[in-house]
Amino acid sequence: MPPAIRVQNIFKCFTLGRTGLPLSNITERTGMMARDTLRKVKQLLRPGGPATDNVYWAVKDVTFDVNPGEVVGLLGRNGAGKSTLLKVLSRVTVPTSGTIEFRGRLGSLLEVGTGFHPELTGRENIFLSGSILGMRRREILAKYDRIVEFSEIGRHLDTPVKRYSSGQYVRLAFAIAAYLEPEILIVDEVLAVGDATFQRKCIDRMAELAKQGSTILFVSHNMQLVPRLCHRAVYLDKGEVQSIGPSAEVTQLYMDRMLKESLAGDLLDKPRTGDGRARFIHCGVLDGEGRAVSVFTTGNDLVVRIEIDSSAAIPDVTLSTIVQTLHGTRIISTWTREVNFDVALQPGVQTYECRLKNVPIRPGQTILLNLWMATANGTLLDNVENAVVLDVLGDESHAHLSTSQDHGVVYCEYDWKRLG
Repeated sequence: MPPAIRVQNIFKCFTLGRTGLPLSNITERTGMMARDTLRKVKQLLRPGGPATDNVYWAVKDVTFDVNPGEVVGLLGRNGAGKSTLLKVLSRVTVPTSGTIEFRGRLGSLLEVGTGFHPELTGRENIFLSGSILGMRRREILAKYDRIVEFSEIGRHLDTPVKRYSSGQYVRLAFAIAAYLEPEILIVDEVLAVGDATFQRKCIDRMAELAKQGSTILFVSHNMQLVPRLCHRAVYLDKGEVQSIGPSAEVTQLYMDRMLKESLAGDLLDKPRTGDGRARFIHCGVLDGEGRAVSVFTTGNDLVVRIEIDSSAAIPDVTLSTIVQTLHGTRIISTWTREVNFDVALQPGVQTYECRLKNVPIRPGQTILLNLWMATANGTLLDNVENAVVLDVLGDESHAHLSTSQDHGVVYCEYDWKRLG
């Protein structure tokens, strides 16, 4: 049986730092188009070649097939090329070179803001999306009630979607994608916008679609979900395929590489995203007494000391440290804005420290620290995933605690009593 999705030698190149010219300037626009055409021809003759100062290869020579009825996960860090690849597959953008073949009706759910007409109401967008998929009105009506029930936004159906919150938007978008039942469904990890209950509903619905024979390709950072839901996985790094195979094996390879690269200390060579005006250059972990540690003892304070190198004065910056499990479950998030701590970066190197108090992570876990900073208007300055990896140990006072990872991530003091 031929594959439902065939991806062959896909490259996607972006030119950095270029802004468009006004349409009224015909002479300059024509000259720019001619230069761009020549540049693209040269790139096609040597796809994937070394990047110049203003050329960035987001996807390089990606080839894989997805069989009918198969669920395939796409793994990789932020900036690995996952979302760009899904945009190419969803026809939101065109590849620089390569070919894509689909056998079946395609539906996709990418980042918030893609796929809906902002001036139309939720109800109108349901029918618009169905029409784009080639469905007749009676087919859409047959699934309409289930879409509304799943999305849980019935009161807002006649409101233009431009007034929806991100959570409402994602609820409706996923309900449409999942219940208009395209043969092929492509999903980026936008589900993180919804609450935990809705995320579980979405995962259960994708599992139902898979059992019904739908072909699904989706991005996830949840390393526990991928082996459970996917038949196979594709691991991307710096736009290139690192591994394709059974989901459990590829997931383990990805986690092993994260662990190997997540040593405390120098961050200069870490994969990162952001505009680069300010960068995390070093991260160290201390205990409650200020001593450097390479492991964490449960119940103690966890002190994260970071060095930032800024190229300019940047006022009103938000810093965040995030603690997550090895499988991608977020345990703790800290935000300078949440505790009214003002950050104004100055040119040069500066040091900040975040103290997490009495952190009750169960012994036997492995935790990762992520670092993030952005300006007041939300512009991302720097984001380093897996900056530090720590094993969580117990001491004599915790000898009675189970260290099984099946028994949860966080522990708390508790007791039992008989009432009758």
